[in-house]
Amino acid sequence: MNQYYRKPNLFIYRLTQGVSSLAQTIIFKRKFMRNELKGKKGPIIVIANHQAALDFINLIGATKEPMSFVISNSFYSTLPIKKMMDRVGVIPKQQFQTSLGDIHMMKAVVDEKGILVIYPAGLMCEDGLSTPIPNATFRFLQRMHADVYMAKTYGTYFCTPKWSKKRRRGRTYLDVYKLFDKDELTSLPSDELERKMLDALLFDAYREQEELKVPYKHGENVEGLENVLYVCPNCGREFTIETSGSVIRCSACGFAEESDEYGFLHKKSATGTEIRYVSDWSRKIYNDLKERIERGEDITLSSWTKFMTVDEKKNKFVESGAGSLAYNDGHLILSGVLRGEKFELDVNASCFASLPFKPGKHIEVQHGKDIYRCVLEDGRLSMKFINLIKINHELFQASHAHN
Repeated sequence: MNQYYRKPNLFIYRLTQGVSSLAQTIIFKRKFMRNELKGKKGPIIVIANHQAALDFINLIGATKEPMSFVISNSFYSTLPIKKMMDRVGVIPKQQFQTSLGDIHMMKAVVDEKGILVIYPAGLMCEDGLSTPIPNATFRFLQRMHADVYMAKTYGTYFCTPKWSKKRRRGRTYLDVYKLFDKDELTSLPSDELERKMLDALLFDAYREQEELKVPYKHGENVEGLENVLYVCPNCGREFTIETSGSVIRCSACGFAEESDEYGFLHKKSATGTEIRYVSDWSRKIYNDLKERIERGEDITLSSWTKFMTVDEKKNKFVESGAGSLAYNDGHLILSGVLRGEKFELDVNASCFASLPFKPGKHIEVQHGKDIYRCVLEDGRLSMKFINLIKINHELFQASHAHN
């Protein structure tokens, strides 16, 4: 057997499937549109879109065959069940970074005729829009020589939005189908392969909801959304957005919208133009900031922060110091005191399509095997940091594509 292969313990895996089955019913009310994975054996790679943190719960019961899930090292390192995760074949890796060891472990699943599950976006969405897909994903799949299945999730974003503390009960769907035959992966031109994969992976949960029309209990509550939609679309001011119950409004100009149980927004004020989808409002914030950067504006950002790092013995983040987090000319700069010593780190943000974060709370900066959770003094800045990182990566990729 391959030395890198984490063979799932069948007994533990079946227990995990049983617990997940309860969660599928209670939290997500999952229903299959298609399930072409049922009864299939590996080698298979399953790629999946990522709407919510617990998307894997919906997928783990798609087949009785054990599946090896690739998960974030941050998630893996901060749960008190690491030994159990090891026994079900979980593969932890840093988001947007892939080491040689990571590749060996993922390839070992394919070599041992297993089923490997990858969430190429790496991060759950914060606004109903899929997060960027790293280009390395396409090259990796071509080298694996395995059939590729797509697992498309619908509705989990509305059940557990990243910006909300509330869970909402309502129907979710899972569509699992074969996307590529292993021979097709090597014969297709790279641009066609990439296009077909992106068509499958990219999503706008609000436009999908327009078709599905699923009501969610407490789905109208928008409290916390101000940490994502931090710019008023009417007056353009930053950090003037407030929420209460189902209403989101700008304290500066009075622009206000109210959400319904489907998550759609309806203009409530006399001023401004209605924006029906949260995803459209968020995209406007992103595009306006991108245009400013493309015009040559020097946009910097900084915040006082607490530094937290992973305590391997306690399996959780612990406070390790304090200082500042800054974004300047495509770089993230951490400076201050860490574990009682002077600390400074300069990270090229072009390497990251995005970073793990909690709207209104913190950002996790990854450097090699280290993860620094920066708990910002003004948590509202977290979304702007993330937008700057995404824009910088997009422009970096575009410039290199033309060279």
